[in-house]
Amino acid sequence: MKLSILFKIAKISFFISLMSIFSATSANNPTAPAWQLKTQSGENISLSDYQGKPIILHFWATWCPYCKKLQPKLVALEKKYKNSGIEIVSISFNEDEGALPQDELQARGYDFITAVNGEPVVKLYGVRGTPTTFFINRQGKAVYKSTSSDIDDPKLELAVKEIIKP
Repeated sequence: MKLSILFKIAKISFFISLMSIFSATSANNPTAPAWQLKTQSGENISLSDYQGKPIILHFWATWCPYCKKLQPKLVALEKKYKNSGIEIVSISFNEDEGALPQDELQARGYDFITAVNGEPVVKLYGVRGTPTTFFINRQGKAVYKSTSSDIDDPKLELAVKEIIKP
């Protein structure tokens, strides 16, 4: 009985602290910096292409095992909340010579788009490693940043629920 109560208190404390993070950051969370890059096929892609949509902005590399671990969870979240208009947009950077990031995603069974040669945007967003994922709301505000590949992290889904709000 005591363990059950302690577990409930710990769970409530976790969610209160998480919600305080969201409310504290929503008051002063920055607008996601604008960027424009090219896809593997040479087409232009920019953040403004997704204006008004909730975006999971995923920084990754083909050689990154942690990215490979996280991507199925991001795709599952996108599918679960597809009626909200949420989309995954990824930016590949720090790639090995000859890497083909879009081909790699397709080989993994994913159809989300990736920009290549993302080093300028990495600097703009202060990304230090892979994976780094930003959750950007409809107003273009970066609500949450994750550097984890823990697919069981409840903050990922909470971040999605936050960015899909009207």
